Amino acid sequence: MRIEKDALGKVEIPDGAAWGPQTERSRHNFKTGPLMPAAIIRALLTIKSAAAAVNMKAGMNQAVGQAIIDAAAQLQALPDDQLMADFPLHVYQTGSGTQTNMNVNEVLAHLTSVALGRPVLPNDDVNRGQSSNDTFPTALHMAVYPAVTKVAEAAAAMIQTLQAKEAAYAQVVKLGRTHLQDATPLTFGQEVSGWRTTLEQDAATLQALQAPLLTLALGGTAVGTGLNTTPEQTAAMVAQIATLTGLPFTEMPNKFHGLAFHSELTAVHGALKTLAADLMKIANDIRFLASGPRGGYGELTIPANEPGSSIMPGKVNPTQAEALTMIAAKVMGNDTTIAIAESQGNFELNVYKPVIGATVLESCTLLAGGMTQFDQLLLQGLSVNQARMQELVDRSLMLVTALSPHIGYAQAAKLAQTAQKNGQSLREAALASGAVTAEQFDAWVDPLKMTNAAQK
Repeated sequence: MRIEKDALGKVEIPDGAAWGPQTERSRHNFKTGPLMPAAIIRALLTIKSAAAAVNMKAGMNQAVGQAIIDAAAQLQALPDDQLMADFPLHVYQTGSGTQTNMNVNEVLAHLTSVALGRPVLPNDDVNRGQSSNDTFPTALHMAVYPAVTKVAEAAAAMIQTLQAKEAAYAQVVKLGRTHLQDATPLTFGQEVSGWRTTLEQDAATLQALQAPLLTLALGGTAVGTGLNTTPEQTAAMVAQIATLTGLPFTEMPNKFHGLAFHSELTAVHGALKTLAADLMKIANDIRFLASGPRGGYGELTIPANEPGSSIMPGKVNPTQAEALTMIAAKVMGNDTTIAIAESQGNFELNVYKPVIGATVLESCTLLAGGMTQFDQLLLQGLSVNQARMQELVDRSLMLVTALSPHIGYAQAAKLAQTAQKNGQSLREAALASGAVTAEQFDAWVDPLKMTNAAQK
């Protein structure tokens, strides 16, 4: 062990640890829950590197500033599992994220001190011109923006697959269902087009709400006033972050908002929740239409990726649909967590920042991964059982809707009821009634024409 000091006194720290006393205190005081996401740590490292570059121009010792930049680059080059060895703190800590901010400050100060052979201070040197209250919300936007991009990319791939299915099955007629009851026919391509359009709209909404994440609260320091920094330094730091990340980050116009509210993150997660809800509906539609193979709807065939049962040989289950719907349930729950967290904190600071950031990132990771595997392992291999679809269409009594303009609603309803009562097909009941001739029935009751799908 080695002994270091902070404002509260001496702290014993493991000899091989790169962190300092504040990290060590937090490590023992907050032991519950997941670790702070690596994406947030990487964002904070970028902020520290940008700050050092700007502070060097404002009088900071050049060797110290460059050593901080070099140490940050050294850490950024590590894969997540190696990087996180130096960042052992949990999400559930102080609501400002101060302990994680100081963890990053202390690690950079330690590495820089070792490199230079003289003390570099975590607060005075690495955290110079900053506060946890502005760096942590800045890091959240920086971490979440690319995570949202990955969700949008996964959605785009799924949309592309749906477009292919839509075209392939544009003329394949199937039974429509409303209220879980038989309805008029449509093509499977038309049904898929509804799924595809829904995801297109969800992706467009998500990307529109993603844009405000490019604004950063940096420069607000403790309460939004910018104490201990200058507007010029803030502008330079934001510009440097944009250069380092390759993303067009800009200053948030009102830093008081940026510290006390996280509306941008709450809004973007609302779009993630909507996407999750729609994915659940699509996955459920597919798994019910694929139910069977003999006791269910049986209209779709899904890939057999793994044995479905430990006791029933040959069973195939819709496991990808089950996984995606569980992800959707988790994201919907996450939205409640974020909404409550957004409402918390008093006056000048929201104090639920870590849980907001970690929860949004979790939802992004789950949705991006879940959609990708659903697309690759289920959707792309999905096929229709056209014979089963045709069988159900032929048996449907709701084809009678096409007769209604010719014989009237009441007479058409009577035909459907008679057919159901007597176990007849609609054609049999119609011809037996004398209401229509065989030629009229065949001309008027054309399932493909009833779909209004474009004819080849």
